Amino acid sequence: MALYSFTTIWRVTAPVQSVWDAIARPEEWPVWWRGVEAVEVLHPGDSAGLGARRRFTFRSRLPYRLIFEMETTHLAPPHVLIGRAEGELRGVGCWQLAESAAMQGPVTLVRYDWNVETTRRWMNLLAPLARPIFAWNHDIIMAWGGQGLARLLGAQLLLFDEEGSTLEPI
Repeated sequence: MALYSFTTIWRVTAPVQSVWDAIARPEEWPVWWRGVEAVEVLHPGDSAGLGARRRFTFRSRLPYRLIFEMETTHLAPPHVLIGRAEGELRGVGCWQLAESAAMQGPVTLVRYDWNVETTRRWMNLLAPLARPIFAWNHDIIMAWGGQGLARLLGAQLLLFDEEGSTLEPI
């Protein structure tokens, strides 16, 4: 199986609670996140959502879909949400949110770490050659997510350079 480790950073001009409310309700992602075709609730989990299981269907510019289930394994609202994936992807995803004050209002830093392995035979066979394409595909999906989240919240998704200085809204 091919292993992948991705980190995505979004900076959104919105309060952390608003960002959390959108991220913590994945069954609503298909409304605002391009590339998320479906999210089916398989088990609601406890009253806080711990133990919830959902089936996700993602599709991007490449001609295939990825279907996997996620179980929520850790919640610390409104800052941390961790889930375990099984299916065509297997591994762990971790959302971390932190708010900072800016001159124009709150900015929420969203970090998503996605450490998974592929289980589809063709993906594993092609991994030595297709790894950069699979990474590009992941980056596209996550860019769509950041843009959709900003639209949903009536916020801006900020572009940052490597030192963390704001360059411009995107």
